[in-house]
Amino acid sequence: MRTKERALKILSLLEKNYPRVPKLFLSHETDAQMLCAIILSARNTDKQTNKVTSKLFKKYKIVSDFAGANAAVFMNEISSIGLYKSKSKNIISSFKKIRDDFDGKIPQKMEELLQLPGVGRKTANLVLVSLGKIEGIAVDTHVARLSCRFGLSKSRNPDVIERDLVKIYPRNKWSKINGLFISHGRAVCTARNPKCGECFLNRAGLCPRIGLADPI
Repeated sequence: MRTKERALKILSLLEKNYPRVPKLFLSHETDAQMLCAIILSARNTDKQTNKVTSKLFKKYKIVSDFAGANAAVFMNEISSIGLYKSKSKNIISSFKKIRDDFDGKIPQKMEELLQLPGVGRKTANLVLVSLGKIEGIAVDTHVARLSCRFGLSKSRNPDVIERDLVKIYPRNKWSKINGLFISHGRAVCTARNPKCGECFLNRAGLCPRIGLADPI
């Protein structure tokens, strides 16, 4: 079976088994909170991020709230998040730039989002998916791990993995990849001790994981 054919069958079974996957696993009410949560979530679990933002977002709701935050206070408020010092600086700087250069509105183009401090392609792709503006596929640790296990990419580089995936999957499926891969990566195809015996993809003969090295 060719890689693209197998990849489409994998996606079809993921859609069938995870029918209610949200665009984002991070809690938020406003676009500003959404961007902040995505930046905070880097190298942190969504659960921990949501725990922090459940309190943080009672105070910070819109662009001007984040742009006008006191640096020392904000840093303390997110101190339980990994890399909180750099994230605090990047978040406040990003929202100041949004306020000053983007008329106070979250950018809706990849090249504009990448101008924001601390925002890379993964973050930008997640923002765009949440806004309904699809330009690529967000590659996090789950997507990287499963792409390798599924034999869809041989790279460890997220940008290369993204390029491999967008060549395989049609554009109208790009917005679903991150959420579906995360769901399967959490439930079955875990980083340590994956439950291959319970995996519906394995039973369908679609996973060539044996003999492949995990990127993460």
